[in-house]
Amino acid sequence: TDGDAWQKLLDDTSKPLVNRALRQPLPPGSTFKLVVASAALENGLYGSVDEPTDSPDPYTLPGTSTVLSNENPSAPCENATLRTALQYSCNNVFAKVAADLGQDRLKAMADAFGFDTEELDVPVRASQSVYPTGMDKAQTALTGIGQFEVTATPMQMAMVSAALANGGELASPHMVSKVTDSDGSTLQEFPDGDTERVVKASTAKQLRSAMVTVVDEGTGSNAKIDGAEVGGKTGTAQNGVDNSNTPYAWFTSYAKDDSTGRQVAVAVVVEDSGAARSEVSGNGLAAPIAQKMMKAALKG
Repeated sequence: TDGDAWQKLLDDTSKPLVNRALRQPLPPGSTFKLVVASAALENGLYGSVDEPTDSPDPYTLPGTSTVLSNENPSAPCENATLRTALQYSCNNVFAKVAADLGQDRLKAMADAFGFDTEELDVPVRASQSVYPTGMDKAQTALTGIGQFEVTATPMQMAMVSAALANGGELASPHMVSKVTDSDGSTLQEFPDGDTERVVKASTAKQLRSAMVTVVDEGTGSNAKIDGAEVGGKTGTAQNGVDNSNTPYAWFTSYAKDDSTGRQVAVAVVVEDSGAARSEVSGNGLAAPIAQKMMKAALKG
């Protein structure tokens, strides 16, 4: 019966009725490094994405004996520039940047992008993405790589890419542009809302350039689209408290086609993929999905 089918959906542990794009915040992993890089530039910690950082490799979390490793041990992460650190997803750089900036400046930057917004209606109410407070320096360092208690919905990470692609201005997200009748006549329109400046145009330009490097020369190669500018950031976030479960694969990105003027921002997360841990990566699983979505959007 219909009632039995409905109850089966409610009882399904995979939660098929959850709108994952809006209602399921997850650890964003290394995609959050875009927020950290934005904070570093906006607060003058480093003057440009091509200035070497003061980042030892390996990096020991402040006040602990815990050494933070990089996924690629041979990557040139010691004192890497922000561009190189995004290209190779260097954990040591962004953990150190987060610790140097402190939680207050990081939270201010995250909140500017939309984190910690209690009532985000599109018009469906989206779940809150969270940047935590009350942390020690080691915990703050872990937020620099999108771990500890940082959570984000896919929509939130798409908003980060969209703001950087839009010159540093964030548009209010909404699901419906207009409602039409069967003849195509417009019954109701929902115009784009006001934009809000998140970062300076110069900061956005530098980070777009670094995101393009990620796709052209770094960990996001599977997102390339012929004839379009594509920038992105991969992420792999742990799914268990003890990091024993299959991680989530993330990719947040934007694409522009100057010949048509079309542009799009996309965030993809692949959860509980069933792939072996060594096979789970933002580039391997999430970037190809984002590439297909952006390619379709650019074609119109």
